[in-house]
Amino acid sequence: MRNSGIDAVVEGVGDHACEYMTGGRVVVLGPAGRNFAAGMSGGVAYVLDGDGKFESRCNLSMVGLDRKVEEAELTLVKRMIERHAELTGSALASRLLSRWEDTARRFVRIMPHDYRRMLEAQAKMRAKGLPPEEAEMAAFLENARDEAR
Repeated sequence: MRNSGIDAVVEGVGDHACEYMTGGRVVVLGPAGRNFAAGMSGGVAYVLDGDGKFESRCNLSMVGLDRKVEEAELTLVKRMIERHAELTGSALASRLLSRWEDTARRFVRIMPHDYRRMLEAQAKMRAKGLPPEEAEMAAFLENARDEAR
């Protein structure tokens, strides 16, 4: 599965999922194969780490893995799963939603390092009072000049 800008909920993925992903959001409710996120440069993935071993199957060369997902993001993930359950009648989604507190604690967030850096730079520029489009360009220019990356 590659994703370039849509939101998707899937109940499991094989090897190389989210490879070269450039945008959007993916929620994985079931098992994930090896080499997850290889070449991922944008977007965010949320994986339900059922066995606690997802990190060993994730290609961490370009992404970071966060075990503490913010509440606002979990609310978004929950809404996506609710919509998935509504549209598909998924028993798995319904089961996970029925015990949401436990489910929410098991999600990990996967985000590319460069994407995170850009989001943080944009937020910094907006905090300085720049409108969104100008903040985006200023963040791009700041990151382009950053020799440490």
